[in-house]
Amino acid sequence: MASLIEQLGSRVMGVLRGWDRLRLRGTFRAVAFAAGMRSFLERSGHGLAGFAQYGTESAEVLRETALTLTANTGRPKLHLDNPGVSKEQIAREIADQDPVDEGLICTLTAVEPCWSFRLIQKDGQPLALTRAYRKCLHVYHYLQHPVFGFMHLRLQTWMPFNLHLCLNGREWLGRQMDQAGIRYLRRDNCFPWVSDFPAAQKLLEKQVNFAWEGELAKLVAQWHPAAQQVLSPYNVDYYWSIDESEWATDLMFASAEDLWLLYEKLLRHGIETFSSHDVLRFLGQRTPATGTAHPRDCREIFSDIKGRPEGIRIKHRLGENTIKLYNKQCSVARFETTLNNVRALKTPRREKGKVVWKPMRKGVSDARRRAKVSDQANERYMKALAAVEVGQPLKSLTDGLSQRVHWRGQRVRGLNLLGEEDSGLLQAAGRGEFLINGFRNRDLQALLYERATEDPQEQRRRSGQTTRKIRMLRAHGLVHKVPGTHRYVVSDKGHQVIATLAAARNASISQLQKAA
Repeated sequence: MASLIEQLGSRVMGVLRGWDRLRLRGTFRAVAFAAGMRSFLERSGHGLAGFAQYGTESAEVLRETALTLTANTGRPKLHLDNPGVSKEQIAREIADQDPVDEGLICTLTAVEPCWSFRLIQKDGQPLALTRAYRKCLHVYHYLQHPVFGFMHLRLQTWMPFNLHLCLNGREWLGRQMDQAGIRYLRRDNCFPWVSDFPAAQKLLEKQVNFAWEGELAKLVAQWHPAAQQVLSPYNVDYYWSIDESEWATDLMFASAEDLWLLYEKLLRHGIETFSSHDVLRFLGQRTPATGTAHPRDCREIFSDIKGRPEGIRIKHRLGENTIKLYNKQCSVARFETTLNNVRALKTPRREKGKVVWKPMRKGVSDARRRAKVSDQANERYMKALAAVEVGQPLKSLTDGLSQRVHWRGQRVRGLNLLGEEDSGLLQAAGRGEFLINGFRNRDLQALLYERATEDPQEQRRRSGQTTRKIRMLRAHGLVHKVPGTHRYVVSDKGHQVIATLAAARNASISQLQKAA
């Protein structure tokens, strides 16, 4: 099957794949938990009895240091009584009124909820320190960074002094293209036109391989110099993790009309066709042969469509992670995967000379793997939507599938695409749980035969029949064998045939007559 981008041809001027929004968190791991915080208080001479005094004094040090930095730059500082207002909007308005090419734009402070600690004492028991949700002052530094562009740092002034950094990959790309001399048109956080799309894509790939630790250490040294002071005598550095990532695949259309003519079909196909196990496979999750989620998987799955000022957005949610499609600035279609919880995803690690698959970590050390998984999710979503693109008649897709072919010296029969047996075979091979790791002979048997059998002779007969069916699919180019395994994966052509026939079967007679 031709990909969605290939089918659209000249209607798409270019494609950009890379980070959109990134929210990183810096943590002092030594004091991130109650046991570590208690150990620090005892070692520093404060003890649990001095918990409140230490917290008040350290918060004052961090606040005064941050505001002194702001005063030295001469930039505005504001305290927000309502922390729910858009701080980014306030910062951008200040930047519009008083532009800054590089450096601090403004500093905002607000009292907001956070995870911290609380002292408890029950029934005459000794004092104990426990993790608790409470409020404290947070300091926001909004910057025009020489590398990242518009961004902000959010400092929690109460223990354990977490530091959040929020930046945008497209802001970052704008800085990169300025330095590389690449011309572009920018609207909001997307680029409807770029003079050299391949060169811009290479710059986005550099972001994936970025050496985070060095640049983040510079930011801490410049804008949070009191970090080590409040944790004396500990000498620790922030551990950086990615709390939330958005990976965007942007298709830049030649005209807004070209996008809108296709976009309505994509929305309808996405909301009417994709099921829960489709959402699971889009986001890289395996599903049982039943096509449902694992019984112990309690994550909520849903899809919805929402109108936005500039267009319509369709979103599929799996727990805390989402994949969505929306149109931006009239001529940009954005496919976006958002990852907040990555523990259900896997990453390869080397242990004792062997490669083993482990749960993905939030740390920036797994940023490359996170980017790859997100890009693959967007690709699977785009491939599933490619079936709705018009312009290729059904006849050109299915021609030859019903005819006999010669394959590896043998004659192989054609498929009866509307027959129950062959259509059932195609549906079984194209199930979502096989998209990532493929299927085996016995996987198809479990779907093609209603009841299992313990009879050895019947088992051999079923295995032989299934082998011949798989050979037929291979001969017609609908599936490929995975080298070195006994698994098979559906080809691009196979995906399009399966999706198109499914759409045709689900269409009403009146719909088909209207299309004719």
